[in-house]
Amino acid sequence: MKRVRKAVFPVAGLGTRFLPATKAIPKEMLTVVDRPVIQYVVDEAREAGIEHFIFVTGRNKAVIEDHFDVQFELYDTLAQRGKDDQLARLQRLQPAPGQTSFTRQQVPMGLGHAVWCARELVGNEPFALLLPDMIMQSEKSCMKDMVELYAETGNNIIAVQE
Repeated sequence: MKRVRKAVFPVAGLGTRFLPATKAIPKEMLTVVDRPVIQYVVDEAREAGIEHFIFVTGRNKAVIEDHFDVQFELYDTLAQRGKDDQLARLQRLQPAPGQTSFTRQQVPMGLGHAVWCARELVGNEPFALLLPDMIMQSEKSCMKDMVELYAETGNNIIAVQE
C-alpha cells in the first residue's frame, strides 16, 4: 500500500464568511500570532510526513504562491543585516524545490470541484485534503493521526471537530 505523500489545499474560495477582512487579503493569509493560517496547515501536513503540497487557487490568490516561493532578496537582506535567526526561521518554513504545485480553479464551484482540479497532480495516489481555514489544536497532530491510521487500515479517513 502506498503511503500518503501528497496533500491538496483548496484555497480558491472567496472568503465571504470573513468579509470585510478578506476583501483584499485571502482568508488563508490572515495572520494568527506570527504566521498566516495557511502556514500552520502546511506545517501540520509536513509534520505528518507530507512531501508534496498541492494548492488549488483562484483569482486574487497569487499572494499564497508568493508566500511559499523563495524570496532571495529578503534572504540576502536578512543575511547582510545579521538577522540570522529570522533567516533560519524563514528557511525552515520554506518547502524544498519541487514540493509545491499550484493549479487554478477558474470558477469557484465548490470543494468537490477543487479536488477534481487537482486530479492530475494527485494521480493515482492516496492524498490528504486539508481545509486551510481550519486550525485544530490538540496534543498530537490530527493530520499525523490520520496518516498513521491510513497506513494501518488503508481506508479513507475523515476528521471532524465537535
